[in-house]
Order: sequence, then C-alpha cells, then structure tokens
Amino acid sequence: MNNTFYKENNLSGLKRADFQKIVDGKETDLFILSNQQGTEVAITNYGGAILTVMVPDKNGKLANVVQGHDSIDNVINSHEPFLSTLIGRYGNRIAKGSFLMDGQEHNLTINNGPNSLHGGPTGFHARVWDAKQEDEHSVTLHYLSKDGEEGFPGNLDITVTYTLTGENELVITYVANCDKKTITNLTNHAFFSLAGLNNPTPTVDNNIVTINADFYIPIDEVSIPTGEVLKVEGTPMDFRTPHTVGSRINEPFQQLINGAGYDHCYVLNKRETEALVFAAKCIEPESGRSLEVYTTEPGVQVYTANWHNGFTGYHGATFPARSAICFEAQHFPDSPNKGHFPSVVLKPEDTYHQVTIYKFGVEK
Repeated sequence: MNNTFYKENNLSGLKRADFQKIVDGKETDLFILSNQQGTEVAITNYGGAILTVMVPDKNGKLANVVQGHDSIDNVINSHEPFLSTLIGRYGNRIAKGSFLMDGQEHNLTINNGPNSLHGGPTGFHARVWDAKQEDEHSVTLHYLSKDGEEGFPGNLDITVTYTLTGENELVITYVANCDKKTITNLTNHAFFSLAGLNNPTPTVDNNIVTINADFYIPIDEVSIPTGEVLKVEGTPMDFRTPHTVGSRINEPFQQLINGAGYDHCYVLNKRETEALVFAAKCIEPESGRSLEVYTTEPGVQVYTANWHNGFTGYHGATFPARSAICFEAQHFPDSPNKGHFPSVVLKPEDTYHQVTIYKFGVEK
C-alpha cells in the first residue's frame, strides 16, 4: 500500500510495521496526519480507528488525548471493540434488532442485550477500509457494505475523509449512496481523554462540559429510547451552562441509573435551515486542553465510558470506568422504530452527507 506520508519519527511513537497485516484478504496500515502547528493524528484503516491525537496543553506539553491502541492486533482484539472507530451502518441501538420498512421486517444481529448496537459485531468498526492518502493533512477511506450485511438492506457505498486543518480541527466528512432503500446513521466513537493517557488514565469527572441542547432522549433499562423527548431543565442532564461531568453523575436520577452514568442522545438546538452547528465543548482544567464539537447532525450521544474496566491500550495506558468522554454526532437511537424521530431512511436517489468537526484548543 502506498503510504508516502508516513513519518517514522511521528509524535505518537507508533510504528507502521505494527499496523500492517492482512485481515479478510485486505491490508491494514497506519496513516499520519499533521499540520504546521505541530498537531498530529494517527489513524488506521481497520475500522477507521483514530489511534492518537497529539495536542499541547497550556504549557506546550504534547500528549495523546484519544484512547486507542498501538498495534493492529490490539485494535482487533480490544476489550472495547468500538474504541475510537467509525460506526455503521447504524450508530447506537435498534430495539430488539428489528425494524419495519415499507411493511417488510428486517432483522439485524443482536449484540447488546436484546438489541442491535453500532451496526452489529461485524459493523464498520470491524472492517478493513480502502485507504488513500494524497497529502499530509488528510486520508480518505472507502467501504462497500453489501446488501444483507448484518441484516441491513441494500448495498451502501461509503466514503469517509479525515482532515486535520491548520486550526487544529479534525474534520470528518461522510458521504454515502445506496442502490436500495435502507437506513443509515454513521458516526465516530472517539473516546476523548483531554488530560492525556496514563496508567491509570484519570476520570473525566473534572471535565467542564457545555452541551447546546434544551432537550434529551430518555432511555429505558436496556438503553432504548422511551419515545419521549424531555427538557434537560431541572435535571442532572442539563449542560446548557458549563458543569463538571462529576458534579451530578452519581445523583439518584433514574436516567443516570439506566445509563450507569451519561449515555444519552442530546437533541441539538438547531434550526432546519442551519447546517453546521455548535454541539458541545469540553475543558480539562488542569491541562487547559479544550475540545469543541460542531456537526450537521440533529443529535449528539454523550457517553462517559461507564463500562470501561481498566483494560490496557496505547503505550501501556489503562482505561478505567469514566476515563473518557464521547461526543458521537448522529441521528437518534432506534429512529427506525420511532416514527416521530427524524428519518434515517436513505433512498437510492439521495445522498447521505455529514460533517463533524472536533476542534482542539487551550484555555489559559
């Protein structure tokens, strides 16, 4: 595989040889994105996983702020299979792995209690994508999801481009087309640890979070939406003004009990005429590192790594419960079974298009 822009002395210390393997007849590899500010992002075409994001703190000290692994074998065999990977064909859960479309029932693979999660066990996170890197700032991944894969109808042709801008923005652009009516809800499941990875990686309890949402989607005891859309006002779900993650996460609030912490889709404050909107901001006060999220999607799933168990990742770092926070831009969970949620149906005559931006900065 042509990989002209790989740097042997990359900031993350990752080695290309550790990511080269033949999986399902296709070659995996390591891709390095960089900009003039000295920021660096490492990605593998297995699952489109983001392996590292090297950014400075308020003192200029670089650290990796995304949870990942340092070899392809560890990516494939990760305790958390969705660790900072691309997600599809359907991000989040579909109740009982079943939905009706035009009167026909479609049954998906069950992989999360009674439900289908993140496209099933061999979803896009577990596929080798075709990769093409034409400059040091971006890499383009392509995958053809075949009709019937994990139970989803239609051939879905997907292109995802990761771009690192000069403003320290990691821009993810998704484009997809189908040959048969299907459902599509793509996202990236990056686990952010703005303090930097360590052994153990600290919790995100002190992370100061703002979410641009007046409403959220409550879930039942198996994390399926109840169908309601509720106000955040007066609840621990309210991040309209900045709050630390840990200030209310352990309150005896039924939604936090159901999710074992935050694991909920927020309905972004967005007018229909708006494309890209501000979704969320996260600040890690000790390092000063910040993250802003912008997206064209109607929702963002906020997840505080509640089910991490201390497994080992990048350079021996360990990932205990609540050591990361995810901002997964997406449509709402179980939308195919909730007619009042925004539609996730993709028709052959239409094109799926999404842009999500993760912008890294420093608060001094």
